[in-house]
Amino acid sequence: MQNKTKKQVALILIMTILLIIIMLTGLILGSADIGPSGLINVLLGKGDVLTTDIIFSIRLPRVLAAVILGGALSVSGFMLQIFFGNPIAGPYVLGISSGAKLIVALVMVFLLGNGIIISSFGMICAAFAGSLISMGIVLLLSGKVKNMSMLVVCGVMIGYICSAITDFVVTFAEDSNIVNLHNWSLGSFSGISWENVFIAFLFVIVSLIFAFIISKPMSAYQFGEEYAANMGVNIKKLRILLILISSMLSATVTAFAGPISFVGIAVPHLMRMAMKTSKPLVMLPACFISGAGITLICDCIARTAFAPTELSISSVTAVFLAPVVIYMMEVRHG
Repeated sequence: MQNKTKKQVALILIMTILLIIIMLTGLILGSADIGPSGLINVLLGKGDVLTTDIIFSIRLPRVLAAVILGGALSVSGFMLQIFFGNPIAGPYVLGISSGAKLIVALVMVFLLGNGIIISSFGMICAAFAGSLISMGIVLLLSGKVKNMSMLVVCGVMIGYICSAITDFVVTFAEDSNIVNLHNWSLGSFSGISWENVFIAFLFVIVSLIFAFIISKPMSAYQFGEEYAANMGVNIKKLRILLILISSMLSATVTAFAGPISFVGIAVPHLMRMAMKTSKPLVMLPACFISGAGITLICDCIARTAFAPTELSISSVTAVFLAPVVIYMMEVRHG
């Protein structure tokens, strides 16, 4: 058992080192050719004004946002999978991200249409409300649909309905600022500011702290409600906390980056295979670090593969992570 724990710790440390390397690479890559030497000069305070501005005003906030939000999305997916007791569950697949996107879009269209600018906090509140509404619908369906596969299909349908309404609202908006929401509605880290990074960090770190606090009850819950109840776990309270924390994490992601597909469902599965465990105390940091790294890699591809044209982040994550989901479903039902 100790040997297994050492391997898990070592793997998390290796992933952390790889994440730092990916972050540094993300600062180098872009339409402006900076290179490793240019980055080193900027970090040492010897870079020119233009290069320094590109690194600290554009690329670093974007890299940090991808790390924070990508990690948050992965943890959200892991907690939803515990809640539903199924590895196919995730904020994007169940339509929770799409519900958050819809409410944020409606709020932004209404406020911008009346000359009012919505704050970062307001966007998160709107996304959280949308997440809870979608989660409520999914929970309502879960009481009537006993087959988990059918519940996932229902979640996908909810997502399509929310996305269709969002696209309709954004497409027919007259204000030029509202029309620009189209890129956000597809998923993108473009235009992330330091204020956005700071607000996102606060919401995510608080959510993660609560996730770690309930890691022991979550571990018991994985063995079934009856077992958890016998271990003294307040099932009703735990389920509410799982909903609130996972919804807050996915809402924060959607508020700033739009919906990002498959990270929340595929990454926890990959980590379960790598760590050879489902224990929350191990999986929470593993999911966050790996989710951050994978999301950042996909973002780098999105902004450099066809530069200066930028792809939506969801397009890239779908290409690389959808096969993982297909494999999961094949293994589960094959």
